[in-house]
Amino acid sequence: MRALADAQADLLDALLGRSDGAAARARLRPTAPLSAQQRLQIYRNNLFESLSNALAAVYPVVASLVGSAFFRHAARVYIKAHPSRSSDLHDFGGELPEFLRAYGPAAGLPYLPDVAALEWACHRAYHEAELAALTLDRLAQVPAADQPELRLRLQPSARFIASHYPVLKIWQAHQPHSADGEPTVSLDEGGVNLLVVQHRQEIEFRLLGSTESRWLCALAGGSSLAAATDDALADDPAFDIAATLARHLGRGLFTGVSLATAVIIPVGA
Repeated sequence: MRALADAQADLLDALLGRSDGAAARARLRPTAPLSAQQRLQIYRNNLFESLSNALAAVYPVVASLVGSAFFRHAARVYIKAHPSRSSDLHDFGGELPEFLRAYGPAAGLPYLPDVAALEWACHRAYHEAELAALTLDRLAQVPAADQPELRLRLQPSARFIASHYPVLKIWQAHQPHSADGEPTVSLDEGGVNLLVVQHRQEIEFRLLGSTESRWLCALAGGSSLAAATDDALADDPAFDIAATLARHLGRGLFTGVSLATAVIIPVGA
């Protein structure tokens, strides 16, 4: 098994340009009329082409914003730095938003990493299952004394985007069905807090207030209802917890609740 791992490492290093390829070439059987170097080049081209296409499928708006040539060059640099580590191509590409923040040629497009983050959120949300929603009636079954320590579980697809730029409008302007044909979006419109969630095989974007986003992110991170609420009220004493909770319950965001030691209402119960 070690020999196989060594062979795979030699091949990957050669394909990604981490070595001169001599070790990989030595492992290849001669096959006329192609030399070992030519065969490696074919494998290399196939690797970069398939992974570049996978990135373009996940990040079509980013590709549209920068153009095909720019995107494919950035993709090659990204692939070398972050090669696929999964047999499932759906898992590939998650580091692109952070990569773009540090990618010098993209420095003139400061909103680009956040657009990429939105596209990755859409991609991951779409491939998650939608669970049965928690109802207000079931939540009311929890004894009042236990309610502050509840942990609310969110739909697996829930993703949060916070940006200083109007990334949702940018995303919408670059959709094939955009009525205005890529209208101009002013960055002066300001930022946005978004919940991205999959509902009935469709991606939904839900605009959030900053405190609302803070509250939901705390819950998603495992904070108790009391801790998340205290944090939200410290941010905005006028924040209406009851109305916000009821609204998200009504839209099916929560799937179950638990205490630290026991599940009170299981998912789908």
